[in-house]
Amino acid sequence: MSDVLAARAEIEQEIAGLTLPATLAAVVAENAERPAYSDKVGVDGAGWRTTTWGEYHARVLDVAAALVQRGVAPHDRLAIMASSRIEHVVVDMAAVHAGATPMSIYATLAPEQVDYVAAHSEPTVVLLEGQDQLDRWATALDASGSIHTVIVLDEAVLPEGEKYVAWSALLEEGRAARAADPQALAERTAGVSPDDAVTILYTSGTTGNPKGVVLTHRNVLFEAATSLRTSQPEGELVWVSYLPLAHIAERLLGLYIPQVNGGHAFLISDPSLLVGALAEVRPTRFFGVPRVWEKIRTGVTAKLAAEPDEAKRAGVEAAMAVGLEYVEAQQHGRTPDPELTARFEAMDAAVLSPLRALLGLDRVEWAASAAAPMPLEVTTFFAGLGMRIYDVYGMTETTAAVTAGGPEQFRLGTVGRALTGIELSLAEDGEILVRGPVTTPGYYRQDDASAALIDDEGWVHTGDIGEIDDDGFLKVVDRKKEMIVTSSGKNVAPSNIENYLKESPIVGHALVFGEGKPYCVAVLTLDPEIAPLVAAKMGLEAGSLAELAQHPAVLAMAQDAVDRANERLSRPEQVKAFELLPVEWTAESDELTPTMKLKRRVVHQKYADVLDRLYA
Repeated sequence: MSDVLAARAEIEQEIAGLTLPATLAAVVAENAERPAYSDKVGVDGAGWRTTTWGEYHARVLDVAAALVQRGVAPHDRLAIMASSRIEHVVVDMAAVHAGATPMSIYATLAPEQVDYVAAHSEPTVVLLEGQDQLDRWATALDASGSIHTVIVLDEAVLPEGEKYVAWSALLEEGRAARAADPQALAERTAGVSPDDAVTILYTSGTTGNPKGVVLTHRNVLFEAATSLRTSQPEGELVWVSYLPLAHIAERLLGLYIPQVNGGHAFLISDPSLLVGALAEVRPTRFFGVPRVWEKIRTGVTAKLAAEPDEAKRAGVEAAMAVGLEYVEAQQHGRTPDPELTARFEAMDAAVLSPLRALLGLDRVEWAASAAAPMPLEVTTFFAGLGMRIYDVYGMTETTAAVTAGGPEQFRLGTVGRALTGIELSLAEDGEILVRGPVTTPGYYRQDDASAALIDDEGWVHTGDIGEIDDDGFLKVVDRKKEMIVTSSGKNVAPSNIENYLKESPIVGHALVFGEGKPYCVAVLTLDPEIAPLVAAKMGLEAGSLAELAQHPAVLAMAQDAVDRANERLSRPEQVKAFELLPVEWTAESDELTPTMKLKRRVVHQKYADVLDRLYA
């Protein structure tokens, strides 16, 4: 038996027979009085609404009993469209205890997309937060023949009708049901098995209708066990959960791992509140998609550039140079020498630790990035602050990570090595292939798509192109379908070029195009937060992003960003023309997914006239 398979068998033995209700019960037994989840619902300013593990578990059981009483059957689907808040994680786990399958749905989905998900998954129960969610589900609720209960959190907008129930009323129903027959729910929960679905996640998707990824208790518990082996956390988990719970990374880190190992998760309803929450919570572990890390970096560099004291600015730069040297020396196969360690400790105490404290990152023992390629320049910037950001690679279909960096497997510019028990390989064309107990059983009610994802030997075809070095570290080149082939037959990875362009503080998003064309062009947008600050510092007068995008000085800065990127690119990769758009790209405007990934096909279609103009 290979080392990979032996390690896999060891983890499988650890989790044999376990389900999330069982692991949660164990966590509650040890941590009943300790805080479990906090949110800002009903709180203005500082402070949090908090529930302990004991209180959380009681609410989970109450809601689960109410669901069973209302006719929820094993394997029914329960759809949730709500922000990250305590009720969201309660109803999710309540559905699991009732033997049903919860599905967190992205709150940015248009009504037509909601209609598709509802018709495809046929939930019997839906939880909606308020009027916005009721509006998005209006036609789906009218058309559905399966939905018999709609739970509404905002009781002020509770519609009339038998199928609508307020959250508070549901809790009362559950308490009464548990008091009347405490065994009914216990028997239902006892029937939950490791191979039952623990969730179905409809991927936000950069093309076409979303696909429902089925994940099981076994998938989730194996992923939790193997990822914790790599990350090697030492202290208590204090977590800030700000991504939608429809995102597999947030679901694993903010929902599942705490219910396996305990901890305290602070739930943020809006990612725009993240910066303030970090300063208030000071988490011990933090995960950021690349765009989040980029925005933190841009904010710090803008403040440093605005520092009038040249000596102070030079001192910070010198400290960050030592921080980068120290982190680079911690890479796989290297060890920082005593002299470097002493220099770093001095700089860290005097400069770097206070800087991290200003960001709320001074207690972070584990920091990671995933969901898209992390620009190396961003990683090295945070290395300058004394932080190792571990790149993680995976997908919803693999229950999140299949490779990751960690204290024992860290190399800048890579996404780490395969997690314990996971097989990693490359196809002949360089496509990344993975295999292991984290693999989805398949897409819900989409056998053809499942067959295209997982081959006859159990390998997941990720759709990404990668390279594996001699030490087993993986580097992701780009999405297989997003590789550009120019008219001269040159292969170009657009994400690498886009990351260079976004190094400019004024550039918010970038899309590089060149499929079948003689050269590459780019469409850029301004960063809505940083660009106005830069403009104000330059003394530019502009009332809006649209006006800024037309200002000659801003256009000159965009040209400089293109020129600087081109200096680092081969001739076929260089951007020969660009346009700075007078708009912002968001998930609501449909150019981005809810996790801030670029929807290339949408941009291609929406700005076809701009692309044509760039080749005119």
